[in-house]
Amino acid sequence: MQLRELLGVLRARWRTVAACLLLVVGLTAAVTVTTTPTYTASARVYLTIDRPADTARGDAGGVSVMHYNDLKTLAEVLYSPTVMEPLHAELGLPPGAGVGVSLNISDTASVMDVVGTSSDPQMAAAIANTTGPVLAKVAVQFSPLLSQSAPNATCVSITKAAAPGLPTSPNVRRNLALGMLIGLALGVGLAMVRHAMDTKVRTEADLKVASDRPVLAKIPLEASAVDHPLTIESDPHGAHAESIRRLRTNLMFVDVTTGKHSFVLTSAMPGEGKTTTTINLALAIADAGSRVILVDGDLRNPSVAKALGIEGGVGLTTALLGRASLAEVIQPWGETGLSILAAGEIPPNPSELLGSRPMAELFEKLAADFDFVLIDSPPLVPVIDAVLLQRLTGGLVMVVAAERTRKRDLATALTSLRTVDVAPAGFVLNFVQVDASDSYRYGKYRYQPSQADTNSTPAPRKAPSALGTRASRRQARRAGS
Repeated sequence: MQLRELLGVLRARWRTVAACLLLVVGLTAAVTVTTTPTYTASARVYLTIDRPADTARGDAGGVSVMHYNDLKTLAEVLYSPTVMEPLHAELGLPPGAGVGVSLNISDTASVMDVVGTSSDPQMAAAIANTTGPVLAKVAVQFSPLLSQSAPNATCVSITKAAAPGLPTSPNVRRNLALGMLIGLALGVGLAMVRHAMDTKVRTEADLKVASDRPVLAKIPLEASAVDHPLTIESDPHGAHAESIRRLRTNLMFVDVTTGKHSFVLTSAMPGEGKTTTTINLALAIADAGSRVILVDGDLRNPSVAKALGIEGGVGLTTALLGRASLAEVIQPWGETGLSILAAGEIPPNPSELLGSRPMAELFEKLAADFDFVLIDSPPLVPVIDAVLLQRLTGGLVMVVAAERTRKRDLATALTSLRTVDVAPAGFVLNFVQVDASDSYRYGKYRYQPSQADTNSTPAPRKAPSALGTRASRRQARRAGS
């Protein structure tokens, strides 16, 4: 995974990372606050041995330092009753009370550090300062050589222990820093696991992983579009309508490379918003001055006529069966340049009809009579109809629903296209959460009608512009001749 992809995952899963970070830091802070503080004090000492004179051996006696091996023996028996009982008595503690003490013996010199720990800083210092003299009193009991010469051991202090001002445990700064690091690592790890196990397409990055084809538009999810799906008419200055116009513009660039002025819009599975997107796109292209024909090519579950509230009983299948002429079944949509060819009666063999010669001839006639042809087709995964319709048009556009389309279904749809050597012209990412897309960070920049516009009567729709349409060019050529 590249750094850009990792950052994209973290940006998409930032709530997971933040939740893990806050949870671990909160638990660390709670444990730190409830933990009894521990204070540590250290004293450095060495033990000396008073050797008496031995004239028989010629030993004049004197004072010598206790060696490393004897000090190691004392460290081993530190918690024995022989040491603990007199230590409790010196500290004024009841028998059996816990005493935190340890010895650190130097490897290079016969000195040792006595470390005392306690929840009371004064007691920690007392333990460190008292343990050395107690060990000196009992040292002779653990060394047969010393006991034979009956020496007296003495504790000499190098550095006395002082009561510490701050506890050594818990270390608030260290604990919080470790909590932040652990929480961050846990959050990033969980985000990556969720991303790996995520079965749905959520962002543009997911589409780029599945295909190298461009994303032509990202259409936001708006509550108003549920009740009024034709946003080009109901809310022409809203974010949804603006995204449709962005799709129209990008589709025109794709159309330059094909030159066929026709596209089929499909999706991987039902319920991804392809019909609503196709209708709004047709209205947007018609608003630009082109004569557009919207064909409902879903002969299994037609929905264009129902969405527009027009007659759907006659249409494409009626014309293909020769029961009516093409002109008789095409329905104009208001005063716009948009015309609708509904699906008509549902046939028992939709795939055969869409792949038939009459269908190819009918499409050729539509392409000749209109500036732009859009076909709403069935989903790719259940049936192959969209591939049959793509052969007639200039390209195939896939509508993918964010948070709904499964990656497995998208991969299956793309595989079915690659099998017949078809590449989609591009994708439309539908139902995008507005706050999850940088493309809509200017969502509040919308058209605000003036008072004069509010009080005035809306101007009627203009007739389709003659400039740039193939029909107008044909008229101009006939007039010139």
